[in-house]
Amino acid sequence: MIRPHRWPFTMFMPLKSLPVGSISCGAVRRHDGAVMYIRDTSQGYGVVSRLFHWLMAVAIFGMFGLGVWMVRLDYYSPYYNAAPDFHRSFGILLLIALLVRWVWRAANPKPSAEGLTPLEQKISYAVHWGFYVLLLGLMISGYLITTPDGQPINVFGWFDVPSLVQMRGLEDRAGYVHRLVAYVVIALAAVHSLAALKHHYFDRSNVLRRMWSGPPRLTVNPKEENHL
Repeated sequence: MIRPHRWPFTMFMPLKSLPVGSISCGAVRRHDGAVMYIRDTSQGYGVVSRLFHWLMAVAIFGMFGLGVWMVRLDYYSPYYNAAPDFHRSFGILLLIALLVRWVWRAANPKPSAEGLTPLEQKISYAVHWGFYVLLLGLMISGYLITTPDGQPINVFGWFDVPSLVQMRGLEDRAGYVHRLVAYVVIALAAVHSLAALKHHYFDRSNVLRRMWSGPPRLTVNPKEENHL
């Protein structure tokens, strides 16, 4: 007997016959009868992809603001060392999250491009992969700002990321690239946001809804389960 609070992997059970709290084919049956998708489907993004998207978006904007603020700190500020330490540590965590997100995206079906014209589909593809390349460049350049003297990056006291490249003057070039790419990422994110709002409010498409609420949630009437 399956207890309601457990999440057994009943991979071959039809969605309508899922016990409450169980998982099947990347979907979770909730207590209210709705089926919430963990994995992506052709109709939208699952909860994992949506969490990656929104949490990383907030984190990147926050890190940009922190970076702009901390470069203006003088030596006597109490945050002179603490702010860069946090920025470096959190940047490493974002790099790990980015790599995990790549793996998750590769392991999931791609939602359909319904609501986009062929040209918009090509632009969307270029923007998404452009984001990934820019974010990777942003994080690698941030790493190179700190480590060319051979010192590792200590990530919140949890672990160290060793220095792999030691080169005199590399931190200055990496700093220039880091600053430039950061502004490009924020500008591209602003355009991306405006495009999503345009699709939602003017085109009345599901583009934004797929990333905000995911695939349509199936609602199973408990009375129907007796007839399965």
